[in-house]
Amino acid sequence: MANYSILSREESTGATAGRAMKPKSPTATDLLEIHGHRGILRSSENRGTHSVFVQLVAAVSFLLIINIPADAAAVPAVFIFGDSLVDTGNNNYIVSVAKSDFPPYGRDFPGGTATGRFGNGRILPDFIGEIFGVKNLLPPYKDPTLQMQDLLTGVSFGSAGAGYDPLTSTLTGSITIEDQLEMYREYKSKINASAGTEIADKIISTSPHFILLGTNDISNTIRRAQYDSNTYTDILVELALDVVKKLHGLGARRIGVVGAAPIGCVPLQRILGGGLLERHCNEELNEAAKLFNSKLSPAISTLNQQLPGAKIVYFDIFTPALSLIQNPAPYGIVEVTRGCCGTGTIELGILCVVPGTCPDATKYLFWDSVHPGEKASRIISDGTFDSASLSTLLG
Repeated sequence: MANYSILSREESTGATAGRAMKPKSPTATDLLEIHGHRGILRSSENRGTHSVFVQLVAAVSFLLIINIPADAAAVPAVFIFGDSLVDTGNNNYIVSVAKSDFPPYGRDFPGGTATGRFGNGRILPDFIGEIFGVKNLLPPYKDPTLQMQDLLTGVSFGSAGAGYDPLTSTLTGSITIEDQLEMYREYKSKINASAGTEIADKIISTSPHFILLGTNDISNTIRRAQYDSNTYTDILVELALDVVKKLHGLGARRIGVVGAAPIGCVPLQRILGGGLLERHCNEELNEAAKLFNSKLSPAISTLNQQLPGAKIVYFDIFTPALSLIQNPAPYGIVEVTRGCCGTGTIELGILCVVPGTCPDATKYLFWDSVHPGEKASRIISDGTFDSASLSTLLG
């Protein structure tokens, strides 16, 4: 059975340890329990009045609870689409070269478990779930052990190696963004059947949805040979807008679109672009990422005005990530050009198995040659999902 932590209202402001949900079909009681309001029903049960009427009252109360947009902790669920930065284990269940469900991945995760997250511990989706007070471990949708209680508070559809460009996903055997949207449709059907259309629609329309793609596309060597950066980033922006429109068509109203990260500064690209000794950032890739972001941000703003009832917000991950790379000392990070696993230069995925890992991952910005460690992921998350942008998303 899945054991994903849920944060109550009180827990979301303090400790992050959650409680495991029970394997049963969801009722109005479950919906209220997920959001820390089980007492509404419990008092009725004690009076012996637990009935269909009470459940209807509970359902109405739930709808009122999730209608409070001012408080981030009031959202019912979090949904994420994207690549390896947000894949919490979906690639475990497909044939793909992009996998991390083996040691040393997960070395510092609770229980030392390799969950399929590309890092030593928790990654971006987990911190996003924590920001909203929903849960501190966002499960992968494809996990067959998930219970309905897990689904009700959100999942990640992300797949390592994915991009806006279908070719990008094909190169690694990842779940394309179109297939991620198809999984989302399937998710909606499950919630409709279990919780009812009214509640399911409310969960979908009031919950934040985040899309984090584009970085893999920019480092796609085949496309770089076919297109110049200006042309290809135009294509990527159009693909991104299409994803947002489709997500809106499926009922999502609060949609956060995250820009591309400074891919040129990850250890692998430092080697490929700057050489083993120099290790300079690959500025060609960084400039392409900045160009993409400079086009995506205003395009998202324009689209926000065109889609009825939408709150679509661009989130900048490039700036906080590059800032951390350029000035890591205040955070106690001393190594930004090497990863913690292996030699820290090119090791990724199965290559991280030998010859071991660094003693203290908190001193390293990167866990492997591409992905940030748990500490850096939290710092980047805090910088990317700032309060002003979140307020706009939830407003």
